[in-house]
Amino acid sequence: QDLIEQTGYHIGEHCKRIGVHFNYAPVVDINTNAKNPIIGNRSFGEDRDRVTESASYFMRGMQSAGVLANAKHFPGHGDTDSDSHETLPTISFGEKRIDSVELYPYKRLIKEGLSSVMVAHLNVPSLESRAGFPSSLSKHIVTDILKDSLGFKGLIFTDALEMKGVSNF
Repeated sequence: QDLIEQTGYHIGEHCKRIGVHFNYAPVVDINTNAKNPIIGNRSFGEDRDRVTESASYFMRGMQSAGVLANAKHFPGHGDTDSDSHETLPTISFGEKRIDSVELYPYKRLIKEGLSSVMVAHLNVPSLESRAGFPSSLSKHIVTDILKDSLGFKGLIFTDALEMKGVSNF
């Protein structure tokens, strides 16, 4: 845990040296799908508690160096089998599962002072009624869930807008 916080701090120091004021890290996706082509070792693992704990230490370290952290990919890109750079991945779980697993790290990091969140380009039918509508553009997912329900008041970014997960849809 100390090593993760120190790593976050040193990365923050390096970011500041080159004029970077926020870093698109940590990844808080819980890598629960072995066939996930994009998250893999970018994640802190398969266990929501370990991912959350590690991300918390990393965030604290980086923010204590004066660099804003960014938790991604909201509402959770860890259990997909396709890459949002190429298509619109579907998260087929119900609200209850998403709330208890995918959103778990966000809840804690928000309480601990998370600076920003990156919203992913995902198809999440249980959270967005419009078929094939990217989560990054969904008022329900971004405003109703992230801002209102989870109480997030920081900066919100979308993943890159040239990614096929949003540009094709």
